[in-house]
Amino acid sequence: MANELTIPLLPCPSIDEIASFYEMLGFSVTYRQTRPNPYVALRREDINLHFFGMDDYDPAQSYSTCVIIVQDTGPLFEAFAAGMRSVHGKLLMSGIPRMTRPRLRNDRYTGFTVVDPGGNWIRINKAVQEPEATSKLAKAMEDAARQADARGDERQALKILEGALRRADAADPGLVEAQGYRDELNERIKGSEESGPRPTA
Repeated sequence: MANELTIPLLPCPSIDEIASFYEMLGFSVTYRQTRPNPYVALRREDINLHFFGMDDYDPAQSYSTCVIIVQDTGPLFEAFAAGMRSVHGKLLMSGIPRMTRPRLRNDRYTGFTVVDPGGNWIRINKAVQEPEATSKLAKAMEDAARQADARGDERQALKILEGALRRADAADPGLVEAQGYRDELNERIKGSEESGPRPTA
């Protein structure tokens, strides 16, 4: 067989809230029902996401996740970020919902994550792996991105990154980027009030 299509079906407390969030990111509602069960289908180009409503569902306790493979994460991230800024005036980086920036992780893939109002982790990954890191600071950046952006452990990521920055050469070309990521991690930790479990990868 060929040309199969797999569509994730994810939980949420409110299909209306989910629909509004994804419409902000450029998705369109292709199907919606409230009875007998709340259900909404959303699509953006070839990306399909379906959601079902659940009473008394706690997004902070969600373990729901899916992976979307794209040729390049940059354009999709920029489109999502533009939609988020147009509604909220900024990129939401902490709490639920939120979105991380595209970063290379220690699995050699560049990716970013959208955590939607249902607490679902939508992981957008580049299709091909990148070359190995060429410096200790670059390797630490990848390790930190794996902890924070893929696992949701910003505190461990910050610990890794701060240790690497203390040892980094002032001439390292990745120094400014690493310092910026450290500042972002601090902001995410400060702004996040949620302490519930998160999916791991």
